[in-house]
Amino acid sequence: MIFRRYFYDKLAQASYLVGADGEALVVDPNRDVEFYLHEARQSGLRIAHVAETHIHADFLSGARELARRAGALLHLSDEGPSDWRYGWAREERALLHRQGDQFMVGSVRLEIAHTPGHTPEHLAFLLADLAVSQQPMGVFSGDFLFVGSVGRPDLLERAVQQKGTMEAAARTLFQSLKRFRERPDWLQVWPAHGAGSACGKGLSAVPQSTLGYEKLTNPWLAHETEEGFVRAILEGQPDPPRYFARMKRLNRDGPPLLGERSAPETIPAERLPEVLQSGGIVVDVRPAAQFAQGFLPGTINLPLDRSFVTWAGWLLPPDADLFVVASAEQAEEVARDLAMIGLDRVAGVFGADAVRSWAARGGQPATIGQIQASDLARQLPGGELRVLDVRWEAEWRAGHLPGVPNVPLGQLLERLSEVPSDRPLVLQCQGGGRSSIAASLLHARGFRNVLNLVGGFAQWKVAGFPVER
Repeated sequence: MIFRRYFYDKLAQASYLVGADGEALVVDPNRDVEFYLHEARQSGLRIAHVAETHIHADFLSGARELARRAGALLHLSDEGPSDWRYGWAREERALLHRQGDQFMVGSVRLEIAHTPGHTPEHLAFLLADLAVSQQPMGVFSGDFLFVGSVGRPDLLERAVQQKGTMEAAARTLFQSLKRFRERPDWLQVWPAHGAGSACGKGLSAVPQSTLGYEKLTNPWLAHETEEGFVRAILEGQPDPPRYFARMKRLNRDGPPLLGERSAPETIPAERLPEVLQSGGIVVDVRPAAQFAQGFLPGTINLPLDRSFVTWAGWLLPPDADLFVVASAEQAEEVARDLAMIGLDRVAGVFGADAVRSWAARGGQPATIGQIQASDLARQLPGGELRVLDVRWEAEWRAGHLPGVPNVPLGQLLERLSEVPSDRPLVLQCQGGGRSSIAASLLHARGFRNVLNLVGGFAQWKVAGFPVER
């Protein structure tokens, strides 16, 4: 048997390839389907099966496209209520599975376990390598069971606005875990996410585990009462990213096929005003410090780091043409990253030298001022500066600069009326990253006198300045 795990770091998302006797199964593929086809060819396999554990919320599924490209059989859930069934399953002639169903990939057997709670239709796939044993060796647990955590049960209510569902889902999750605990301790656990995913809280960075070890160490499997579990699992869940609702519906109703993509058009810097006036959004992916020193007016900064896709999902509309300030190599990476969450309208690229070219033609690059904690402390309170904390509300409640209001970065664009505009404004987060993005967003919206607090709240605390709770 051939076993491969692939991890897309920017969404902390894991997918898997299993091969036996010339056939392969891919579990929970993302949208980069050419990658899986290449991996299968390199291993001498034909992708004959594609399976999904559930209707995903954090990325656009590649299962439909991969099955078409490979001529593979789709395996999807037939569990859960009618409003959360795959609307495109019949069109793709998918096999719809329920508790106890089985299918074969060469000499490997996959058995279906219905594991609701994170989502009502959720399946887990128990794998047995029949060339070795009739007993299952591991489970593709999707977002049901993670290493050190479990899937959050509040997404249907908080992301998709299906009111009154999260407590019932939490109770269902407790019962699913209780049943699953009865399986053998040796069972390996292969989850769909790791540390950094918004599909659960407290996920481990360890790629896999065993059920026995999770029984010993996973705090969610230690709860003895349903009431205690429900209270704990629903408390302190972070706000789901804005794009989750769109992903959930598209993955249910039919993720659009990406197909072959051509490279975005290269655009000279002098066309910037035309692009902005036509409603295009220009994203500069350079590091925040470099962006702040000089950027094209009207552009926003989303550094091309591990958080890029998440913040793109929070802040970029799916119905706008997107343009990128980046090198050709970076632009290709950006287009691939944005496609993971269905942002397919990358219409053009301003090259890496766009700012220099803009200045050479008489344009004035914009800048964002930086302020140190010590300088800010001398001017507060009663000074000319205003401060806005763009961390999540839970972070703000745990401790913040005295008298400073909170508008989380993910909600900034819809709460612009709450942003002070009468005096110079300092944006502040935990370490300076989110506040840099916020400063660029506000600058693009006409807030010209914005500054970024270097080192954020962390540096403020280290310096010993007062904290309010």
